Amino acid sequence: MTPTHPGHLSSANFGRAFAIGVGLNLGFVLVEAFYGWETGSLALLADAGHNLSDVAGLLLAWAAFGAARLKPNRRHTYGWRRASILASFINAIVLLVAMGSLIWEASHRLQTPTAIDGFTIIWVAGIGVVVNSITAWLFLTGSEHDLNIRGAFLHMAADALVSLGVVMAGILYLWQGWLWIDPVASILIAMIIIMGTWSLFRRSLHLLFDGVPEHIDLDQVDASLLTLPGVIAVHDLHVWAMSTRENALTAHLVCDQSTGDKTLNNNLLSQAADVISRHFGIQHITLQYESSAFAEHCPGNRERDERHQPKGV
Repeated sequence: MTPTHPGHLSSANFGRAFAIGVGLNLGFVLVEAFYGWETGSLALLADAGHNLSDVAGLLLAWAAFGAARLKPNRRHTYGWRRASILASFINAIVLLVAMGSLIWEASHRLQTPTAIDGFTIIWVAGIGVVVNSITAWLFLTGSEHDLNIRGAFLHMAADALVSLGVVMAGILYLWQGWLWIDPVASILIAMIIIMGTWSLFRRSLHLLFDGVPEHIDLDQVDASLLTLPGVIAVHDLHVWAMSTRENALTAHLVCDQSTGDKTLNNNLLSQAADVISRHFGIQHITLQYESSAFAEHCPGNRERDERHQPKGV
């Protein structure tokens, strides 16, 4: 096996941003939960529950961010990069369960709506708009290069919009006196969060089982490798996520006799690393050279043939 390890861009240290974000959101959760309980507002309690899950999510993302920076060792040869994928999956599960419970409770509240304190709801949710906007801003600079940081940014930006929705619900209650507006707003908030979270759940589950990252087309990777000089076939091609921002590739390259020279092999390796890194952003690449004769008996080649064999044959 011939591994290549091109250098990758290291993330900035966002430890301080995570600490500030956790502190701000935890403080707001306590304020929002207290006044939600005092006023009997499900919308505030819903947003408090959501923001509490955000605190847990930020803590998990922070822990995963730190774990991914741990150096590999003899027992964990890839390090702890996958922690970011696991954190995303756990965050999605917790959030989906919490929002399902909220919808259940709000549907019962719709049958017996109660009066709420509109003014308190407005100013408390208004604080949420500010807190979530500040937290989102803390992760803005890293959101372009790190998928985990980008997820935190988008989540907090969405929370700012959700809190704004709670403010609007309070205004509508004061204006029209609609008792049902609070549980309806809770259900709408929960549905918006579920729709946004479902993609995170699906993608993180896919990556946990070593699925090919969605932005990578395996057929295009195969075609790119076949354009390399001397490569006549590709098999045993695998692409998977090592973390939320790093992917890995392994492949067997069947080469003609002209690539038997060591210098030619080194050039081919360099070209392959450049093509895969430049076009697909894959940094960890492992290639195996094979002759046509060896490829006929390679277990990986036989497995590929079996996968592509028509059903019933």
